Amino acid sequence: MKKISAYILALTIGVLSSCDPKEPEDPQTGVIIPVPTKVTVVGDSIHAPHMQRVAVHSSLTHAQPMTGLVLWPDQAADLDSTYGDAISMEFAYCLPCRIVQGKSGEILRYDWEYLNDILDDIASRNHQAILRFRYEYPGSREVNPDDPGATAVPEYIKEMEDYHEQFNNVHEDGPTYYADWSHPELQWFTKQFFQEFALRYNYDPRIAFVEIGFGHWSEYHIYGTELNLGVNFPSKEYQKEFFEELATYMHLPWSVSIDAADEEYSPFTKTPSMMNLAFGLFDDSFMHEEHEIGSGDGYNEQCWNAIGKGTRWKKGPCGGEISYYEESDQHNFLNPAGMYGHTWEEQAAKYHISFMIANDAPEGQYGTAARFKQASLASGYHFKVLDVVTDADSTLILVTNTGVAPIYTEAFFSIGYIGSSDYLNQLMPGDTLLAMVYAPLLPGKKLEIYAPYILDDQVIEFEANVNP
Repeated sequence: MKKISAYILALTIGVLSSCDPKEPEDPQTGVIIPVPTKVTVVGDSIHAPHMQRVAVHSSLTHAQPMTGLVLWPDQAADLDSTYGDAISMEFAYCLPCRIVQGKSGEILRYDWEYLNDILDDIASRNHQAILRFRYEYPGSREVNPDDPGATAVPEYIKEMEDYHEQFNNVHEDGPTYYADWSHPELQWFTKQFFQEFALRYNYDPRIAFVEIGFGHWSEYHIYGTELNLGVNFPSKEYQKEFFEELATYMHLPWSVSIDAADEEYSPFTKTPSMMNLAFGLFDDSFMHEEHEIGSGDGYNEQCWNAIGKGTRWKKGPCGGEISYYEESDQHNFLNPAGMYGHTWEEQAAKYHISFMIANDAPEGQYGTAARFKQASLASGYHFKVLDVVTDADSTLILVTNTGVAPIYTEAFFSIGYIGSSDYLNQLMPGDTLLAMVYAPLLPGKKLEIYAPYILDDQVIEFEANVNP
C-alpha cells in the first residue's frame, strides 16, 4: 500500500492548505508566488481547486542512471552498439600507485591523469563508473608484469627500509603480496589518499558509486595465508578510524563488502557508530548455489543480515557481482525460470539491488541486450507519475517509486529551468511523494527529472499515463 511521507503530509496540511500558507519566492525574480490551497490526495489522484489535470505520457526506454547490470570497460566498449542502452554503468579497479607519484616532505605528489582516462573512457559511452581502489589482487600483473601479485601500494612506501610486505604463493588464484599494515606511513597514506580523492571527485558526474575495503580485491577477506590483524590486514582500531573519518568527507555513495560482517576481520557489527554510517553493501558472489540460508550454508545471506539489518539499502547502494564460483552462474542467472531456485528479479527485490556486475553474462544464451535491459529495469529505482495538475503559477506532481531501491543522489522534477524543492531521493520503494514546481506546465513545456550528478546526456525517465 502506498504511503505519503510525513514530510509531504505536513506540506499538504501546511504549505498547501489555506490555514497558514507559506508564500514562496520565485528563485529567479524574488517575486512572491501564491500557492494552491486545499490540496488533497485521494488514491492516485490530486484534488486541487482551480488546477487542471495535464496530459503526461512517458515510459522507460533504457537502463536508468545509477541502476542495473554492469560490464567492465573492455566488454562495454566491444558491445556498446548493442548493449549501450541496456547498461548505465561500468566497473573499474583503480590502483593508488598509478596516481601517487611520490612524496615531497609531507605533501603527496598526485597525477590524476590515469584515473581521468578511465573515467573519460567510460563516460564516452554515456555510462558512469563504479570504482574500487585496491592494494591486493592475487596473481595480477597490472602493477608489475614481471612480479605477479604485486600490491598497488605507492612505490615511495615500498622503498622505505622498515616497510615489509608478506608474500604467499599458495592461494589458487595466484601469488600474492600483502600490504604492511604495521607501517604508520601506509596507515596515514590510505586516509590521506581517500580524502584527496573525495576532495577532487565528490561531485564528479562521471562516478556513480565507490566500493571501499581491504584484503583480496578490497573484498574484506584473504585466502591461503593466516590472517594477522595489524600486519597483513588493517587492525580493527584502524578500520574504525578510517571509516568514521571517511564518512565525514565522502559525498559519493559508497559501499563495503558483505564480508565486513565477519567479526574475525572487522569491527563493523560490534560497533554501533560504524553501523550507523551511511554506506551500502556489495556481494562478490551474488546468487551462487549456496548463497541463501535455505540452500547450503547461506554465508552470503547471513552476512547481509548481520551488517544490513534489513535496512542497509536505505543508507547506501547495494549491489556487487554475480558469482564466478561456476562458469555457468554468470551465464545462467538471467534465465527467466531462475537459477538454483531463484530468479534475478526475486533476488534483486529481496536485497534491494541497485547494480550488479555481470561481465560474462553476454556469453550465455540468456544474456541478450533485451534481457539485460529488462534485468536492469528490475533493479534500483523506478519512478511512476500518477497524476499532474497545474495552474497559472505552479504544478503538482504525484509520483511513486515502484522500484526496489531509492535513488542515491539528488534528483527532482523540473519544468524548464524551474525545479521542485522536493527531492526524489527521499522516495523509498512503495512510497508516494507530492512534489511542487513553481511553474505552470504549459503546452510546449516538458516535465522532466533533473539530477546534477549524472552525465549531461543521461536521462532519468519516468512512467506516466495521465490524461486530462
